[in-house]
Amino acid sequence: MTGFELYLKRNAKKFDAYLATFFKAGTHPDMERYLYDPLRQFSDNAGKRHRPLICLLACEAVGGDPEMARTAAAAIEHFHTAALIHDDIEDSSLTRRDEPCMHITEGLGLAINAGDLALALVCGTVIDDEGLEDSIKLRVLGELVAMTTRTIEGQALDIGWARDDRFDLSVDDYLVMANHKTAFYSGAIPLAVGAMIGHGTETQVEVLRDFGMATGLAFQIQDDVLNLVGTKESTKKDFRSDLTEGKRTLVAIHALQFSIHRERLLELLSSRTTDPVELAEIVDIMAETGSIDYANDYARDLIVSAKERLAGALPPTKARDLLLSMADFFIKRSS
Repeated sequence: MTGFELYLKRNAKKFDAYLATFFKAGTHPDMERYLYDPLRQFSDNAGKRHRPLICLLACEAVGGDPEMARTAAAAIEHFHTAALIHDDIEDSSLTRRDEPCMHITEGLGLAINAGDLALALVCGTVIDDEGLEDSIKLRVLGELVAMTTRTIEGQALDIGWARDDRFDLSVDDYLVMANHKTAFYSGAIPLAVGAMIGHGTETQVEVLRDFGMATGLAFQIQDDVLNLVGTKESTKKDFRSDLTEGKRTLVAIHALQFSIHRERLLELLSSRTTDPVELAEIVDIMAETGSIDYANDYARDLIVSAKERLAGALPPTKARDLLLSMADFFIKRSS
């Protein structure tokens, strides 16, 4: 287990308790039943909470007090919650983290509404923080608005390409989509915002932002690979659903460019098959083409380069070392 994994394990529950304070009952008893309780339950079924926790680490790494970054970190996690609720609807997913999706348990309308509340909490959480200076608060809000916009732009490409059966895509097309959909909010903005709140230098803010973009992209590429060939733990999460949903991943785009079985691969991907035998055939073609290895190598190269830049820009501290460990964790994780 990496140092970063231990950091997540030791701090996630504490942050869970803080997040729970945002899901209070409304002014009518039924608001809890139809809004706050489903949203609380969804948030409680947490992932590893790496996004808010790296925001705190970035603040500490530039010499700031990580407690000052708690509201911004919570805002980023609220956005993640909203994105997942809406993403499950857009992808017609059935489960999330081994539990039925909210639109399955509560219905489409209430799920959309709960996701909208989580979105409202993104900026509201920071605005209500009386401990942040106004100048920092405005800067953070600008970053959160940009993060939201970039993620929605990336999601539009992802959904639109699948809807229109677009396979005329290049690796560069994928990189634009993945950077927008994932890297901004999974890496770049949490780290940049944490550094801003910690009063880091402009150089430190931008180096951390770049580090977050690189590691966030590597995280998405690794996610794509795990959906195809993950361990037993990761296969519980809609295993190979990216193939059924027609996701344009780095692996798929590379295979379509270079496979000698391109026509068969195109046929299978276009069919949105759920047949395990056909899904295995797709993965076999991708592996034979070297596309899975290509994606793994691409992610690894991103991490090596990002770590070198970060190590030279921040003073040697435990927080900096944990961020470097995070980069390794992103490409070595099995789920």
